[in-house]
Amino acid sequence: MTDAQTFPRRWKLSPRTTPYVFAFFMASIMAMLMCLVITAANAGINADFPARVLGAYQLAMPTAFVCVLMVRPVVMRLVALTVHPPR
Repeated sequence: MTDAQTFPRRWKLSPRTTPYVFAFFMASIMAMLMCLVITAANAGINADFPARVLGAYQLAMPTAFVCVLMVRPVVMRLVALTVHPPR
């Protein structure tokens, strides 16, 4: 039995989707972290904290996704201007 038969190939997206997948994961993680921190700072942590965080996340995640897509080219350019290319 070969490795391909033992371990089925996992489904993956095309490399051309990399900027969108990056933006999705970056936006998802950062939006959740920011919602947790800002909700706790503004209203404290009590029984309805999870519901308030999820309510804020519903707006923050799509907004963050669009923002990451728009800002990514600028950030890539700034990094290129400040970091030596690999040799």
